[in-house]
Amino acid sequence: MNYYQTKKKKLSGTSFYEIEKQAKRIFSQIKSKTKRTPHIRSKYFKKEKVFLNIFWKHLHEKHQKDKVRRLKFYDCALDLIRNSTYNPITRENFKKQDELLHRFLGITKSKEKFIVQIKENKRSKGKDLISIYPDR
Repeated sequence: MNYYQTKKKKLSGTSFYEIEKQAKRIFSQIKSKTKRTPHIRSKYFKKEKVFLNIFWKHLHEKHQKDKVRRLKFYDCALDLIRNSTYNPITRENFKKQDELLHRFLGITKSKEKFIVQIKENKRSKGKDLISIYPDR
């Protein structure tokens, strides 16, 4: 598989509150550009919208240490979604048959690997950022 090399670094900080503050600032900049649901446009999906709200709901279900680990890659993940043209690993969601899961692989500026998962509804073609996590 091809890894997309991002131009961004991981968010710095040790506590969840430090990192969340940086990530929320990035999110609020995106949110301020639209009156409706916050989204970014993806080069891979031919400039279609990828919505960001589900990611925050998913993140708050995790425990504190895992939140920090995932949120550090937030800026890198947004760069990957916007600019990557590499084919993701795509498979059907085993829980819901009408959804596809796309896993994009990326590398930060400091050579750390991570994965971004996007859910696509087969009927509506709506895409949502679900998860970001480091690749082992």
